[in-house]
Amino acid sequence: MPYTVDFKDVSTVGLESSPVAEALAGLRANEARYYKNKYDHAFTVTPASEAQETLDWVNRILSEERSLTISSRPLEVTSFEVDGFRMAYVFYESGLSINVMYGIEDGAKRAVGFKLSDGMEVPEELASSFKFARQKSRLAGTIRGSYFVIKGEY
Repeated sequence: MPYTVDFKDVSTVGLESSPVAEALAGLRANEARYYKNKYDHAFTVTPASEAQETLDWVNRILSEERSLTISSRPLEVTSFEVDGFRMAYVFYESGLSINVMYGIEDGAKRAVGFKLSDGMEVPEELASSFKFARQKSRLAGTIRGSYFVIKGEY
């Protein structure tokens, strides 16, 4: 069942099985606030089991671009278009959030971003390949993030 993320009253709905559920909920709310304020877009997530197409697209990009397979269980996903970009997010049980920003027009920016919830360790599959920068968030505490540029066509 879809859930529209409320960034004013942060909830762990859909994320309860995560050991860092509160921090992951804050991270998800932080993303929701960004899209609402910048694009007036309501950030609505769906259980990963109900959005296999989006999950497959993200997994294909991770696999083909960097030979990555995320070991944590995906909990929620969202996919939408805004301002010429196809966006996809996957929120994982470990506290990891992956987003794909894919410019629709040829030559547009395309990248994959990783964000780590406050209190989680860097996943083993990312530790040797990525350096994480820190940013503070009122909703999510300290977020650690990294990214890579997508080179292929998806």
